[in-house]
Amino acid sequence: MKIWTSEHVFDHPWETVTTAAMQKYPNPMNPSVVGVDVLDRHVDAGGKLHSHRLLSTEWGIPSIVKSLIGTCRTKTYVQEHSVVDPVKKTMELKSSNISFTNLVSVDERLVYKPHPHKPDKTVLTQEAIISVKGVSLSSYLEGLMANTISSNANKGREALEWVINRLNAEFEEFTASARGTMRNSMAAAAFVEK
Repeated sequence: MKIWTSEHVFDHPWETVTTAAMQKYPNPMNPSVVGVDVLDRHVDAGGKLHSHRLLSTEWGIPSIVKSLIGTCRTKTYVQEHSVVDPVKKTMELKSSNISFTNLVSVDERLVYKPHPHKPDKTVLTQEAIISVKGVSLSSYLEGLMANTISSNANKGREALEWVINRLNAEFEEFTASARGTMRNSMAAAAFVEK
């Protein structure tokens, strides 16, 4: 078993980061995620948003690995459960693979919280527990997977920044459009009054 951890600070408020996290896929940084299906989403009596999603991923698996695991299948699935608490300002996301669980398990936990001293920033803590089963050199393979997770975590943070920029651009476009509509309405009203 290998445990990987990371912490990152986003220069955006918690509301912005969690909104982006819920809209993270698709994005150009993580092209292996080819589908996201919402299986269940509800708000509990305490006002927390619970989501259960299925992520479909397409990985290029080297032929030697295909021969070791006895498959040519490259699509894998991950289940994701998240809870957003708008009162405590926390978002906890847990994910685990549901493909190839007889060979490997990856359980990941992400927590988004406002920075304790800078409320305009958000702290993301990540942890992944990796277990490779029934294969010699499992410790070596777990280390390789931890390196891959670290690389993918960097891409995931870049993806969140990309989504935040996209959301900000959409907001600016909407605001500009609304201003333009208001100006046209005011100009038309002024013209009618003359």
